[in-house]
Amino acid sequence: MSDKDAGKGQKNPGEKGYRVPGLRGAKTTTLFRAVNPELFIKPNKPVMVFGLVTITLCVGYLGYLHATKENDQQLYEAIDSEGERYMRRKTSKWD
Repeated sequence: MSDKDAGKGQKNPGEKGYRVPGLRGAKTTTLFRAVNPELFIKPNKPVMVFGLVTITLCVGYLGYLHATKENDQQLYEAIDSEGERYMRRKTSKWD
């Protein structure tokens, strides 16, 4: 009997009881895997980069809209008691 034949039927003792780390090795139901796919799917770096860029652009756009709204508040030309004109923002009586 050669060395190749002798090792075929036996498992390596170092691999006995080896488990995959994390939730991939845990026994779970199909429903749990369907509801929480992010725990079992391997990370995809290009998709993560795309998502990060997209979220950053969305937050930047919302910040831009907020800044332009503040600067574009309704202004009107007011005249003081001495007859001088100046620009003033419309305010509420509640302010």
